Amino acid sequence: MNLTIRNVPKDVVERLRARAARNRRSLQEELLGIIETAAREPAPGDLAALHADVRRLGLTRTSEATAMIRADRDSR
Repeated sequence: MNLTIRNVPKDVVERLRARAARNRRSLQEELLGIIETAAREPAPGDLAALHADVRRLGLTRTSEATAMIRADRDSR
């Protein structure tokens, strides 16, 4: 399957080319890698993914999650 993205700003293309060069890939390979990574990410609202994250983090109480969210928000 082929995809086409139109009207990509020149600076974005240059940054993508530089990224591809750093990774020793062609621009095509780099773009495909970016798309594949994005496609593997769970969709927002994916409860199974959220549950897996909670278990991975070892959270057991709501207060722990609340504290982590506050700390993340305050660090921005």
